Amino acid sequence: MLKNDFPKNFFWGTATASYQIEGADLEDGKGPSIWTEFTHKPGNINNGENGDVACDHYHRFEDDIEMMKELGVNAYRFSLSWPRIFPEGRGKVNQKGVDFYNKLIDELLAKNITPFITLYHWDLPLKLQEDINGWESRDIVNYFADYAAFAFEKFGDRVKYWITLNEPFCASHTSYFFGEHAPGLKDPKKSFQVAHHLLLAHGESVSCFRKIVKDGKVGLTNVSTWVEKADDSVTDEAVALANQFTNDWFYLPPAKGKYPDEFWKLIESLNLAPNVKPGDMEIISNPIDFWGVNYYTRQRIAKKPDSFFGYDVADPVLETTEMGWEIYPEGLTKFLKMAYQRYNQKPLYITENGMADADKLIEGKIHDNRRIDYIEKHIKATRDAINKGIDVRGYFLWSFMDNFEWAKGYSKRFGLIYVDYENDQRRIPKDSFFYFRDFLRRKV
Repeated sequence: MLKNDFPKNFFWGTATASYQIEGADLEDGKGPSIWTEFTHKPGNINNGENGDVACDHYHRFEDDIEMMKELGVNAYRFSLSWPRIFPEGRGKVNQKGVDFYNKLIDELLAKNITPFITLYHWDLPLKLQEDINGWESRDIVNYFADYAAFAFEKFGDRVKYWITLNEPFCASHTSYFFGEHAPGLKDPKKSFQVAHHLLLAHGESVSCFRKIVKDGKVGLTNVSTWVEKADDSVTDEAVALANQFTNDWFYLPPAKGKYPDEFWKLIESLNLAPNVKPGDMEIISNPIDFWGVNYYTRQRIAKKPDSFFGYDVADPVLETTEMGWEIYPEGLTKFLKMAYQRYNQKPLYITENGMADADKLIEGKIHDNRRIDYIEKHIKATRDAINKGIDVRGYFLWSFMDNFEWAKGYSKRFGLIYVDYENDQRRIPKDSFFYFRDFLRRKV
């Protein structure tokens, strides 16, 4: 398998998120985010760790981009930190934050690396959480649109690929339903209302984008999981419900202007349905240019009568990553085909794909052969989808380097580059870095 097996203008990249790598969390005028507060409350994060320093990318971005150039990628997906630009979420601008992203963008372009910016990768300004309960309030939709418009104005002259939200499933359900992410609530009613506000904010920001960035592309990145039966005792209806909860809830409204019917009826019967006002679905379904697909694993659905929805995800039966996720590359091909046909045949970018493994530094090297195998098989699965006529235009590995893995702290390593946190955040390319570099270089 060669890079030449893919379309000529295909994007090959890596991906990161601001809170996970930047550090300098309250430096140079940056305001705290909900993750600043959440990580400093005992019991929320593995080993009591936080993103105060993370990978110190804020101070080391030039060296990191030089490593991206060595890797040979032609694209880099990263997120802006909303509170680094607006410390209180609105109002006064932090010019040093704007300067940082300007320098980052310019450095990428100087190295011929195309920037893909994600506006929101979960680090909401804490002041908005304190003042209006964050995403629970409908008011946040306008605040987000104002932030998005500012970013488009400041960076849209050079950045032509934009993603409004990263995984609104996690920013709503993982945060408000399961309570694992900031702000750490377990309130299903609020979770579905937050999900609706996130999609509204997405739609409003798309409208802003059309007015400001005339020659760019804008999309939405979602949790993207292949869903199937664990065994024959599971009904097709249960699989459909699981798919609607995990995938359709955040794909269908932007694509079709409606929530999935069966799941809506279910949550309505449980008094969990969000308040949807007239005109909301028209805003949410403002046409986008592409979908971002974050694929890691599949879900095998099993009956569980005492669970919230009457089904649950079955235990793994295949080899798993350090996150406990099954390695199932065939699911990527299946999902891409389903998504392309089901959600308006928009171009698809795999905006995240990768694995956490038990990487060990041995004599200055990391031999991560399982990750190499994972990458190779998922690149092949991407090629298989393209060969089936699916319009896939890019593949971004998660992640460029090891980072703060949310509630897991620094215990899970996803990077192509090993970060030695105990020795001044030293960067050490893993074997997978060299594998991917050689793949991108190889002509025949």
